[in-house]
Amino acid sequence: MSVVPSADSSVLTRKPRQLLLAFFGEFVCDRYFEPLRAGVLIGTLESAGVAASAVRTNLDRMVDSGMLERRRLGREIGFELTAHGSEVLREASGRVNGPAPFEPQGEGWTLVTFTVPEHLRDLRHRLRAALTWSGFAVLRDGLWIAPGAVDLAAALGAIIPDLPPGSVTAFSASALDGFPMAEAVRVAWDIEGIRAAHEEFIVHWEREDAASDLPAVTARTLLVADWLALLRADPRLPRQYMGDDWPADRSFELFTRRHREFAFPAVREFAGLVA
Repeated sequence: MSVVPSADSSVLTRKPRQLLLAFFGEFVCDRYFEPLRAGVLIGTLESAGVAASAVRTNLDRMVDSGMLERRRLGREIGFELTAHGSEVLREASGRVNGPAPFEPQGEGWTLVTFTVPEHLRDLRHRLRAALTWSGFAVLRDGLWIAPGAVDLAAALGAIIPDLPPGSVTAFSASALDGFPMAEAVRVAWDIEGIRAAHEEFIVHWEREDAASDLPAVTARTLLVADWLALLRADPRLPRQYMGDDWPADRSFELFTRRHREFAFPAVREFAGLVA
């Protein structure tokens, strides 16, 4: 299961599930070990413009998918991460908080093909989402490619137990002399679309008033949700394919600065919400 949303034309198109995942990743996973009242989640997302009914619907879906468990808290319902949900969020946090989130993981390329039966359509969707999160794109005819030496066992760790035996084939590759990769990169990835995603993130979060009228917990949740979407959009391609003045370093600096800026007030505010 991927922690990131399906692809959108804008990295700032925020969906309730995306925001909930950002919230649980920032404030709950390995930090808060009690069931979280539904009212806390609803209040945080309502401040971001999400209706309470949409929050409840997405919480139910996350329970159904195995990310969350319900707990009765007196008259209220609480939610807590399952072991599976915590595992998924820990895997994502490695890149969210990593020192080089837009650099390839090693040299060369990783190639993957898979066959998942039609009756396992949901599993196929989860597999595709996990591959996309790990930087893969379709090159041609069911052949997926990603830059670097992707740790596929870790990337698919939450899915592998559910996959039919032999359904995924993967191998490493390197470019051959006389067969440059530039054209293959342009076929598999929309380079200008990736650039636009970075620039949209930068334009929004460079504004000093980007979150000035929001509670600190909501502001930090929005920032991380947008960052997750940008990480999903950028597959970590080698810089030689990305053109001049590639904006990834500016995005990283901006996220790091804003995340640090929101950290203390958001943690203090969260503590008050769960007290």
